[in-house]
Amino acid sequence: MIKTVVIGAAGRMGRMLLTQVLNTPELKLVGATEIPGSPFIGQDAGIVSGNAATGVAITDNIDAALSNADVLIDFTIASATRALIPIAGAKGINMVIGTTALTAEDKAALADWAKKGLKIVCAPNMSVGVNLLFALCAKVAPLLGADYDIEIVEMHHNKKKDAPSGTAERLGEILAAATGLDYEKDTRHGRVGMVGARTRHEIGMHSLRGGDVVGDHTVIFATEGERVELTHKASSRECFAKGAIRAVKYIGAPDRQPGLYDMQDVLGLK
Repeated sequence: MIKTVVIGAAGRMGRMLLTQVLNTPELKLVGATEIPGSPFIGQDAGIVSGNAATGVAITDNIDAALSNADVLIDFTIASATRALIPIAGAKGINMVIGTTALTAEDKAALADWAKKGLKIVCAPNMSVGVNLLFALCAKVAPLLGADYDIEIVEMHHNKKKDAPSGTAERLGEILAAATGLDYEKDTRHGRVGMVGARTRHEIGMHSLRGGDVVGDHTVIFATEGERVELTHKASSRECFAKGAIRAVKYIGAPDRQPGLYDMQDVLGLK
């Protein structure tokens, strides 16, 4: 049994993660956390997530929650994850992190803990379908070549705070690497005014926000006379939660070596 802690357990994603953990025989829920002041502190994590009582109360005490854990799952916000990483690392807790908007410094910190012996999966999107989209883009972009303009369009619900999404950023990074571009220098975030004709050396990035959209991502390859579009649409957060469980099982394998992995590793897409 892989002893598992869910961070941010009372949120929409947290409840979905709790359900998946509780319904996975190989995993055992041993902790669930929320921010100080949450009205769910002290409540049974199973009841909060719409399942049977578990005997695991939601707590704001990270140290207590992690005291008997093998792995944590964190899909919260960058600032919370940033504070959590050194705490979990010092305790030797393996991590599955789906938080978006992590900085290069945050990712470097995860890499350092992996070098110290932890097993970590960090991915901006843990959906199986999205990771297939990542793999397809890496193959399609060089096949189509420089004659095809690349544009990325993503849409999420109106409460999402960061833009572009972590998934869209990862798509941009993959496409830039596949076409010899520099993601940071060659990405154009929206267009307004007299910006001139589109160049051959840019990737367009566009973020839409509205309603309750869970997550839509489209990559457009356009040239004279035709275009190719690759699209993934998530209709439920369940796909992210299921991917996280696969990640937990992956690093929970007895022969898994310490390291910093992503979902491409988990799914065998590399």
